[in-house]
Amino acid sequence: MGHSMSGVGVLDKAVVILAACVDGASLAELVERTKLPRATAHRLAQALEIHRMLVRDTQGRWRPGPRLGELANAAPDVLLTAAEPLLAALRDATGESAQLYLRRADERICVGAAERASGLRDTVPVGAVLPMTAGSAAQVLLAWEPPEAVMPLLPRCKFTGRTLAEVRRRGWSQSVAEREAGVASVSAPIRDRTGRVIAAISISGPIERLGRRPGDRHAMAVVRAGQRLSGL
Repeated sequence: MGHSMSGVGVLDKAVVILAACVDGASLAELVERTKLPRATAHRLAQALEIHRMLVRDTQGRWRPGPRLGELANAAPDVLLTAAEPLLAALRDATGESAQLYLRRADERICVGAAERASGLRDTVPVGAVLPMTAGSAAQVLLAWEPPEAVMPLLPRCKFTGRTLAEVRRRGWSQSVAEREAGVASVSAPIRDRTGRVIAAISISGPIERLGRRPGDRHAMAVVRAGQRLSGL
């Protein structure tokens, strides 16, 4: 099955069964996919069903149950927890509002923010949904994606493939009045332990304060914040 084994037999078998049921599985399919004896697969699937980790669909096939989602939602998000003080520190270091973005299909969502206390600021509230077609965070979230994932979106973007190549080369992005008139921003990638880009950290504010080349002044601070949040 390609799963890591802990050496705790019944637990390892239960995890293998859960994985085999992701797209639905009858008892025969469970036996085929897990290579477990029929009686063992049946007994463990029933036990997981009692604990609501598996449910039966209308065809009687086992599928992931609601308890898995409940447990996942109850766990604190490591990235968001770590990002909170770093966003505040980035805001204080640059004097500009700081944000954390995740990609969701052709959109990006602000999942963390630290706002300037006063003066002109670019307010992006937590939960705001912004396009993947404009802005420095969108550039970062697309720059390291494979070409087949980027090409369908590029005709609608306010930046080009050449822009994304430049973002990859220098490791950060900037935008000036690209998403919104009068607003400039600088973004850098946050990576998981394998090096894959999973989020973007940004600062944004009025062009009159950030200038036409905001990266010259703030890129290193944003990049360092992204590095500190990478590999969690």
